[in-house]
Amino acid sequence: MVAAWFLVLVALGLGLARAGPVPTGKPTSIRRGCDIGKFKSLPPTEWKAFKKAKDALENSLKTQSCSFSLFLRNWELTQLQVWERPVALEAELALTLKVLETMADSSLGDILDQPLHMLHHIHSELQACILPQPTTGSRPHGRLYHWLHRLQKAPKKVSQECLEYAVTFNLLRLLTRDLNCVAKGDLCT
Repeated sequence: MVAAWFLVLVALGLGLARAGPVPTGKPTSIRRGCDIGKFKSLPPTEWKAFKKAKDALENSLKTQSCSFSLFLRNWELTQLQVWERPVALEAELALTLKVLETMADSSLGDILDQPLHMLHHIHSELQACILPQPTTGSRPHGRLYHWLHRLQKAPKKVSQECLEYAVTFNLLRLLTRDLNCVAKGDLCT
């Protein structure tokens, strides 16, 4: 009888060992081994290049009155779940790159080279950290859905000048608050 119970326990133990971890119900979008934490703080030379680029961009913009505020002041990544934050930042960064690359084609090319290079590097590292989202079934919802939808529709809703204005004035916020928050993960509150 003891031998039979021993066999049952061994079989049960082997079955559980193969089953793997129990899902927690929270989707995860960050891959294991992701090292986005290295962007908690940028080197001083990068900061200097970003500030120089932002100043040049601000000087190049015409006085603009845009009624559409793309990056809302009350928008905080901390309002999202931890797994949603890299997804939102990736979309924000993709739009920023698209707009700044258009601006780099002007006389600002030399000034934007280093910041664009760093933004591309951050973007590629961030993309490597995000798990692919399923194409059917589970879609982003709630705040994340509204934020992604707003970023996706912005180029069709507003002029290029308003996009340039919004991206320029959001650039340092993206690097200081949003990137830092994603880099901190669970510690960002």
